[in-house]
Amino acid sequence: MKIRQMKGEDGAETLRLFQDTVRTVCAGDYSPAQLRAWIGERSLRDWTGSFFTEGRRALVAEEDGKIVGFADMTEDGYFDRLYVHKNFQRRGAATALADELERGCAAPAFTVYASITARAFFEKRGYALLRENAVLRGGETLLNFYMRKERG
Repeated sequence: MKIRQMKGEDGAETLRLFQDTVRTVCAGDYSPAQLRAWIGERSLRDWTGSFFTEGRRALVAEEDGKIVGFADMTEDGYFDRLYVHKNFQRRGAATALADELERGCAAPAFTVYASITARAFFEKRGYALLRENAVLRGGETLLNFYMRKERG
C-alpha cells in the first residue's frame, strides 16, 4: 500500500469511495435516511476543492493504482475526513493514513468528530471522548463524538 498526497484528479474517485463507504460500512450504525442525509448532494467541484484549502493536508492510500482510502487534517490538528473502501477495511489503510497525518502535523493535539462507526478506531489510537455531538443534516440528526488526543 502506498500513501501519497491527494491530487485534483482524485476527486471523482474519492467522492465515489466516500458515498459507497457511508452506504455500506456505516449502515449498521445509522438508518437509511441518516445515510442519505450524510451523503447529501455534493458537487464534484466543491468536493474536490474542499481538500485543497489553505492549511489542510489531504492524503490517499493506493493499492495496485486504485485509491482504497483517503483522509485529511488541518494544520491545527483537526482530523476532518477518513474513509476506507468497504473491501479494504481492517487492512491497515486507515492506520497508515492517520499515522502519516498525525506525524506531519505540528499541532500539540488532534481532534475529530468521529462517527459511531469510527469511534472505536480513534479510541484505539488514544483519542479520548470529550462529548457526544448531534448534527442536523438534510432533516436528519446524526450522532457523532468529539474526541481529542494529546501529542504523545
